[in-house]
Amino acid sequence: MTGDRSKFMSLEMKDGGFVTFRDNTKKRILNIGVIGNSSKFSINKVFFVDALPSIF
Repeated sequence: MTGDRSKFMSLEMKDGGFVTFRDNTKKRILNIGVIGNSSKFSINKVFFVDALPSIF
């Protein structure tokens, strides 16, 4: 999960969903995609979350 769109190698729309944090705040999942720096290193199914706090 990240709030930095520039980290994604590919990104697709996600139809709804929320992430709930420890303090019970909820943030909308906007997209799902792949992050990494090449085909040798990537992480699939990473959520792009609306207004993710900067501590993440």
